[in-house]
Amino acid sequence: MTDILRINRGGPTKLSLPREESGLTAAEDLDSRPQNFFEFRDVSKAFDERPVLDHVSFTVKRGETSVIMGRSGVGKSVTLKHIMGFLKADSGRVIIDGEDVTDYTEEQFAEVRRKVTMVFQSGALFDSLTVRENISFPLDGQPGLTADDIDEYVAKIAHMLEVEHVLDKPPSELSTGMKRAVAIGRAFAQNPEAILYDEPTTMVDPLMAGHMGDLILRLKEAFHKTSIVVTHDTHLAKKLADTIVFLQEGRVTYFGPWGGFESSDDPFIVNFRKQDDLIPALDQTL
Repeated sequence: MTDILRINRGGPTKLSLPREESGLTAAEDLDSRPQNFFEFRDVSKAFDERPVLDHVSFTVKRGETSVIMGRSGVGKSVTLKHIMGFLKADSGRVIIDGEDVTDYTEEQFAEVRRKVTMVFQSGALFDSLTVRENISFPLDGQPGLTADDIDEYVAKIAHMLEVEHVLDKPPSELSTGMKRAVAIGRAFAQNPEAILYDEPTTMVDPLMAGHMGDLILRLKEAFHKTSIVVTHDTHLAKKLADTIVFLQEGRVTYFGPWGGFESSDDPFIVNFRKQDDLIPALDQTL
C-alpha cells in the first residue's frame, strides 16, 4: 500500500504499513524503475488558437529537482496541469514513472495523483479544519496507523516546517507563507513519490521567500523526492535546481544545470536574470 515518513533526529526513516507484494526485493524494484520520473515529449497546447506550449520536451530524473522558469504566461504552470491531468496535450506525450499518461481518463489519473501531489499557490487548505487536522488529513483512516502515529508525524513535520505554534489555528489566521508551509506538510503526509510546487515564493516578502526556499531545500535533502518547482525566482532556482527548464514563448530555450543558465548569453535569459534581481515579482502564471 504505502509508507509514511517518520522523522527522527538522526534523519528520516520509514514507518511501514502493509504493502502489496510485488515479488521483487526492494533493490530489484528500484533497479527496475525508469531513470526519468517525468518526461515531456514534444508537447504542444493552445488556448483559443494561441500556443502556450510549443513542442516542449524535457526530462526530470528520479530523485532530482527540476525548476521551470520564465516570465508570466509562458506556460510554466500549464506544464504542471498536464502532469496532474487537469489539462490534456493537443499533441505530444506526457510520461510519468515510465507510463504514458497522455490519454488517461480521470479515473486513471486518480491513481497518478496518489504518487504525485501538488502544492498550490493558495495552499488549498481546508478552511474548516485546523492546521493540525489539515496536515493529518491524508493519514486519517489509513490501516495500520494509530492516533499516536499520526500525532507523532504531525508534531515532527510541524517542527521541521516551523509551524508548531499554529497547529491549533484555522488557515484563515495564517499568513500566505505559513499556509504554503502547512500545504507542504500535508503533501508530504501523503508520502508521494513526487511533489510539484507552483510558485512557492510568489506574493510573499523577500524574507519569507528565502525562508520558504530553505524549507523546501531541507525537505529535498532529507527525503530526495522527485520535484518540479515552477518559479520566477532565480535565487530559489539556484538553491534548489538540479536542472533548469527555461520557457520563452512556450518553447524550451534552455534545459540543463544552473551553471549553464547562469552563464548563458541568450538575450532572453540575460534579461530575465537582470529583471529578477531588480523587480520583486508578483507573477500570476497560467
